[in-house]
Amino acid sequence: MIRAVPNPKPQPAGPTDAALVVAARAGESWAQEALYRRYARMVNGLAYRLLGRDADVDDLVQDTFVEALKNLHRLEAPAAFGSWLGSIVVRTASKRLRTRSLLTRLGLRRLAPIDADSVMSSRAPPDITSELRAIYSVLDPLHHEARNALVLHRVEGMSMPEVAATMGVSLSTAKRRLAVAERALLSLSEVKEPVP
Repeated sequence: MIRAVPNPKPQPAGPTDAALVVAARAGESWAQEALYRRYARMVNGLAYRLLGRDADVDDLVQDTFVEALKNLHRLEAPAAFGSWLGSIVVRTASKRLRTRSLLTRLGLRRLAPIDADSVMSSRAPPDITSELRAIYSVLDPLHHEARNALVLHRVEGMSMPEVAATMGVSLSTAKRRLAVAERALLSLSEVKEPVP
């Protein structure tokens, strides 16, 4: 059975996640649709932050829901559907990023850097725009597991135990992956700091 961190977000009006999961397990299509509608925005946002603006985001969202609905019987705590779904997004994104990396190393895919302009507001001040471009230039070549740990912790605001549970790794492994990403960011800040 798969264990998931309980969903810390308040439940919207209507049936609880647990009730929807039980109904969806029984084959009720309305419950499956309700789960999709409730979590589509969260899944899409997380997929976007993990992959960047990419044609794969829509496929990742679809694949996540297909896998989740197919494997609802494996969810031990129906009330934890949201966090369980988030872990599916992360695992599926990691597989896609791993495949991309392999294809790039084999010369079968061109490395396409994150288009920083596509994720920044057009109203962002020039100094912020410049800094974000520099950050993306550091994050882009990072191993996907380190980048995922950073996104989950710093962007999604997850605690380290939540990051570990979502990534399906031990707490120490999650901390190591985050440390790799933070060292890369620190090296960027050291380059920007003037030498006394």
